[in-house]
Amino acid sequence: MKKIAIFVDVQNIYYTTRDAYGRQFDYRRFWQQLETQGEIVVANAYAIARNDDSQIKFQDALKHIGFEVKLKPYIQRKDGSAKGDWDVGITIDIMDTAKEVDMVILLSGDGDFDLLLNKLNNDYLSSTEVYGIEKLTANTLIKSAGLFQHVRRDLLL
Repeated sequence: MKKIAIFVDVQNIYYTTRDAYGRQFDYRRFWQQLETQGEIVVANAYAIARNDDSQIKFQDALKHIGFEVKLKPYIQRKDGSAKGDWDVGITIDIMDTAKEVDMVILLSGDGDFDLLLNKLNNDYLSSTEVYGIEKLTANTLIKSAGLFQHVRRDLLL
């Protein structure tokens, strides 16, 4: 049975599905679709800890589905901007996992991951898939993915 690892850039998926469709991503349906393709051995969802009730309920729902939720603190800068970037953490976890699985699935539209996917495609045996909103996903990321899956309405709540 194929071993699958999932890595979700939660903020990216939240904002891109909201901006493109005005709806949220359906993580349960996504999980159910992947279960038919193999065994999900790693499933990490990377989010920002804001400690409000709706965020906590959402994170609990992800855990109930089967995701390990990794949180970083929400950092508000003096100028009013915010920081909460998981790119390095996601990259490290993918690099640590890629040798142990057959398929690495990334949910993100962030072009910063293109170098990572190129490395995986060239140096590892695992295949790579990216799920994102096509018009909001970096072209370099789409091109570096072994397979790009456009998030369609059937994966939305």
